[in-house]
Amino acid sequence: MEAKRVWAVYFSATGTTRRAVSAAAGQAAEELGAEFLQFDFTLPAQRREPLYFSPRDLVVFGTPVYAGRVPNVLLKYLSGVRGGGAAAVPMVVYGNRDYDDALIELRDILEKDGFHTIAAAAFVGEHSFSDVLAKGRPDSADLELARNFGRSAAEKFRKMEEGSFGAPIAVKGTPFPYRGYYWPRDRKGNPVDIRRVKPLTGDGCVNCGLCARVCPMGSISPENVREFTGICIKCGACIKKCPQHAKYYDDAGYLYHRNELEEGLKRRAEPELFA
Repeated sequence: MEAKRVWAVYFSATGTTRRAVSAAAGQAAEELGAEFLQFDFTLPAQRREPLYFSPRDLVVFGTPVYAGRVPNVLLKYLSGVRGGGAAAVPMVVYGNRDYDDALIELRDILEKDGFHTIAAAAFVGEHSFSDVLAKGRPDSADLELARNFGRSAAEKFRKMEEGSFGAPIAVKGTPFPYRGYYWPRDRKGNPVDIRRVKPLTGDGCVNCGLCARVCPMGSISPENVREFTGICIKCGACIKKCPQHAKYYDDAGYLYHRNELEEGLKRRAEPELFA
């Protein structure tokens, strides 16, 4: 089948998902000789209107993994995307622990939206809590694998006859109802609840307002960047993008969990591909 457009569509607060998705989609577009388009729905303004696609589109659609699932704050927006019979490649990016049921959940969301999933992948990105865990990933090896994956997805799309997509791509995970969100626990097995924890702002802050501009929830006040006007999803954008390194966490539970991840997950997790 001939592709008219290949899309890279993603939520990517710190850029890890964007890099993996764009590498795969860009290579697929090159292989198919199709127009390459990108849509970043990380910021609130980009989630105000639904997205529409058509049968000649190939859409590489990426989200990060939060607590083993698709971020729940995105579910309402994702349910409004209109696949229009397009082919889709769900991709999730996780911080070196596991992607649990995120990939199968994203696949199911896209199928319900009117896409036909033909391939899927889980890649690894630097953890949003840490600058140590999976540092610098996706790295050059990951991105080369993503490009090869894009080639494979493009070839699969090319060989398809229009209207003959078949069953959704088979991926790893628990079919609906999915497993619950991952909960960290302390050494005694008690749950560590960090849902209401928010970063603090140190004396190094120069009030440039960048943190407010990059917050995916629009939750940091532009007038007073020390003030939160909404929820914090622990995406790491305000911390990792602050030029003064002025944002930080001091919550004991958060710091315990971050240390637990950094100490316990030093092995290199590898991407998993389904095609």
